[in-house]
Amino acid sequence: MSVGVGVNLENLWIRFGDFVAVQNANVNINGGDFFSFLGPSGCGKTTILRAVSGFLDPSEGRVLIGDNDMAGIGPNKRPTALIFQNLALFPLMKVWENITFSMEVKGASTAERRKRADELLDMIALDGQGDKLPSELSGGQKQRVAIARALCAEPDVLLLDEPLSALDLKLRQHMRTELREIQQRVGITFIYITHDQGEALTMSDNVAVMRAGIIDQIGTGHEVYDRPATPFVASFVGENNVFRGKIHEINGTQALLQTNRTGLLRAEITPAAVGNLKVGDDAMMFVRPEALAPAGAAPPEDKTIISATVLNEEFEGNSYSVFLEGEGGKEIKMSLPNLGQDPEASKGSELSLTYDASNAVVMPAGELASE
Repeated sequence: MSVGVGVNLENLWIRFGDFVAVQNANVNINGGDFFSFLGPSGCGKTTILRAVSGFLDPSEGRVLIGDNDMAGIGPNKRPTALIFQNLALFPLMKVWENITFSMEVKGASTAERRKRADELLDMIALDGQGDKLPSELSGGQKQRVAIARALCAEPDVLLLDEPLSALDLKLRQHMRTELREIQQRVGITFIYITHDQGEALTMSDNVAVMRAGIIDQIGTGHEVYDRPATPFVASFVGENNVFRGKIHEINGTQALLQTNRTGLLRAEITPAAVGNLKVGDDAMMFVRPEALAPAGAAPPEDKTIISATVLNEEFEGNSYSVFLEGEGGKEIKMSLPNLGQDPEASKGSELSLTYDASNAVVMPAGELASE
């Protein structure tokens, strides 16, 4: 099996008549990486996957796999394998026959196919399950069979189009761990399409966050979560409290935001915006619910303080979500870990919230994911 083949998208545009599905995408996927395209439905991520697999020709730009331009090369000639959402296992074929179907097409003997099936079944932890029909398997087992069947074709790049979307939450969480382990074991490049942030952040070496055909940011899970490049990324990846206002002061990589409702708030300028913000600019500051905490009786002088009133509290097992109202009716959410006792946040009580400026980001005002 080939290992470590990279994929490059160069100035990729895909149009359907007047509709632009993908706009000037430039992506460098390192060989052997687990790379995810993350975004809401209709943002263009599956369209990119179809262009990589050869089922769709670019309107402009190039798709390169291992430095080879894929122009004019059909799906069956590309070094890729594709796993669909519905898995498309053959219901009347046994598991081992499903896995080695690509070998049967190439004329391999039954003995060769069975040997390879047993190797792959061992790799996906389904030893002894080869003679079952797909209908006798659980959802998670079917997912693993689909992966084994794709790997049997010995692709350089495995393409996965939301393969876990039909599973329940616990199985989905279990399977994303298994997928990552399988990818690291075989060492080939995985390109994964998902709208689920947990999947992308958990499994990926790098993530491309998309909106309306545009790639807003490419980075590690930590980078897109902790240092989002745009308001869309900040509001789409995880939960965030957003504060709008104007830049009041800039000091190195930090800025002071004069908010519409909550006074002066300090935050780090996100790396993509350093040098692009100036005093008086419209801006947005984002701070995660888990970055907020009750200030206590004597809050540290280097912390920013937000005054708010508790509206409601929700117990979520490992944490509490506290919903508050800041000055001028601003809605704020704070997340507190469950340490075995109720948080001191009763409905109607006044709280001073604090956060470290290094855990908040400010950037030019723009479109939010919910808008």
